[in-house]
Amino acid sequence: MKRPKIEMNAPVVVSFTVLSFLVLLFGYATHGASTTAYFTCARTSFTDPMMYVRMFTYIFGHSDMTHYVGNFTSIILLGPILEEKYGSKALLVMILVTALVGGLANVLLTTAGLRGASGIVFLFIILCSCTSVKSGTIPVTMILVVAIYIGQEVMAGLATSDDISQLTHILGGICGILFGLFYKPGEKSA
Repeated sequence: MKRPKIEMNAPVVVSFTVLSFLVLLFGYATHGASTTAYFTCARTSFTDPMMYVRMFTYIFGHSDMTHYVGNFTSIILLGPILEEKYGSKALLVMILVTALVGGLANVLLTTAGLRGASGIVFLFIILCSCTSVKSGTIPVTMILVVAIYIGQEVMAGLATSDDISQLTHILGGICGILFGLFYKPGEKSA
């Protein structure tokens, strides 16, 4: 009997997971200073180039291990399915677009600091519900997932005042809807 080989099945998802973990460790080593400086998206001066960088890098920063595990449990579970269907390059583009949408909305609409990959989690959740979309159809599963996950975030945003960005969750879900319905996966990219 041959020994099974370990195979890199989802390079974007694995790289995202490992990089975010290293950022978390760096944050612990600097008592949060690195996370705040480089991995928290917040409105600063529009002439500050780092504000634009942090519109992408905030998805790597997490407040603590619980925050990290909460996001990456879903990302590791759902991401490989999506990377298999859409390919690595397309999934990376979807992650970057979703990060930018969430970061830009945060800078323009709030004064809060934003960190974490929960917008990407919502992208993945909604996108997974679209994995069997046929041209001209909207899957019932997507409608149910949107109603449950996005509906919950809308209600939480209206009813609570916490440090969780329901706006980022909703925008991640909207990105998932748009990519799921309108992006046609072609050949998988490495």
